[in-house]
Amino acid sequence: MAKDQKKQPRPKAETPKGFRDYFGADVTERKVMLDRIAEIYHRHGFDPLETSAVETVEALGKFLPDVDRPNAGVFAWQEEAVPGGGSGDWLALRYDLTAPLARVAAQFRNDLPSPYRRYAMGPVWRNEKPGPGRFRQFYQCDADTIGSASVAADAEICAMLADALEAVGIARGDYIVRINNRKVLNGVLEAAEVRPDQADDVLRQIDKFDKVGRDGVLALLTVGRKDDSGAEIEGVGLSQAQAAPVLAFLTSKGADNAATLENLRAAVGGSVIGAEGVGELAQIAAMLAAMGVGEDRAIIDPSIVRGLGYYTGPVFEAELTFEILDEKGRKRQFGSVAGGGRYDGLVERFTGQKVPATGVSIGVDRLLAALRAKGLAGEEAQGPVVVTVMDRDRMADYQAMAADLRAAGIRAEVYLGNPKNFGNQLKYADKRGAPVAVIQGGDEAARGVVQVKDLVLGARIAAEASHDEWKAQPAQTEVSRADLVAEVRRILG
Repeated sequence: MAKDQKKQPRPKAETPKGFRDYFGADVTERKVMLDRIAEIYHRHGFDPLETSAVETVEALGKFLPDVDRPNAGVFAWQEEAVPGGGSGDWLALRYDLTAPLARVAAQFRNDLPSPYRRYAMGPVWRNEKPGPGRFRQFYQCDADTIGSASVAADAEICAMLADALEAVGIARGDYIVRINNRKVLNGVLEAAEVRPDQADDVLRQIDKFDKVGRDGVLALLTVGRKDDSGAEIEGVGLSQAQAAPVLAFLTSKGADNAATLENLRAAVGGSVIGAEGVGELAQIAAMLAAMGVGEDRAIIDPSIVRGLGYYTGPVFEAELTFEILDEKGRKRQFGSVAGGGRYDGLVERFTGQKVPATGVSIGVDRLLAALRAKGLAGEEAQGPVVVTVMDRDRMADYQAMAADLRAAGIRAEVYLGNPKNFGNQLKYADKRGAPVAVIQGGDEAARGVVQVKDLVLGARIAAEASHDEWKAQPAQTEVSRADLVAEVRRILG
């Protein structure tokens, strides 16, 4: 063989780094969860929207909201400029579902109702370094209202989020929606006389409140502190007097919403924008109460500071409060599964005019992991009934059985592998998670009957029953061919 005709190496059968494949149960459980969420959003009057997976880099804004480096974080490429075809534009896979919504709201502003209420579910892509539990492709589930400046829109999003969590199976008491407001923080910064060039640094430090606590944040806002490794972290340089309103803001959560709001009024001092923010929180609390969303489901909580650099008004986060065991066997609270807020400046990039907007994004993979941790996922992921093949020449009869089951709304399939070894057929049914196997040999066919084997009960008997009980085969029954559907229905319950 000539050197230039050497056999090409086989490609590696492996998933690209940072990506993963989703198999049966993963896809089914996610679909069930998203369908339940979509039903809640639909009930609230929101319409579904599907946007292209590809946007222009210009429309995406060229960078992620939480990444400081221009052009970082997206999978982008330049389209070839060809006659009558590509324009040479830079294109990118969408990194979230909000930027495409802003483009849609601007592009179709004359056709869409205003306010426009939409929900969207689908994959997004981020060109970031992958790590444990951190992937470059993942699902998001968003709901947004574009075109309403009323805090009633924010209150509705919070109520809808609480309803969605309960719809997927998270019990009341196992979650809480926490609500804050960027305007309150602006008022606090004003009361603290923080310079504009210090504001971003202050935001970054108060974002560490959950991790380092009150004293840690105080040090970071003033003279700095040592981290756990002993490294010196430079402080923002505020005085103790300047830091006081910030700390009062972070620690103003009271026994109930009324007490929290009173503490926040004190924290913002004479700031007009701060007072406006506190007033908005008071309105949201009142509207949630009117919608039947009590403080056991949603509360005003100033400790929610993530995203305050991005949002322009109310901000909210859904947190699951039950404990799970981590990879080292230690108990920990599950944590946040959704977040959102008001972002009035996003559509303005396209139109030059401010367009009020508010919305929430649910972390699909995290919420599904929470449901699995609570044993609340998987009941719908049952495999199909498997019709076994005892005689190749009677394949049409077996297909007819499966068709009858499917016509009755029962998931079913005929075994299409090599039927020679019956044991392999039952192994296949087990691997498929099949609840029932249907068996009909020549003798049963002549008598007009079928054997129906309850595989779930059979497995339990094999594990627990005595030898005599096992030999009695209580998990396998013989019924007439006409009663096949009724018997399978009975077993499936």
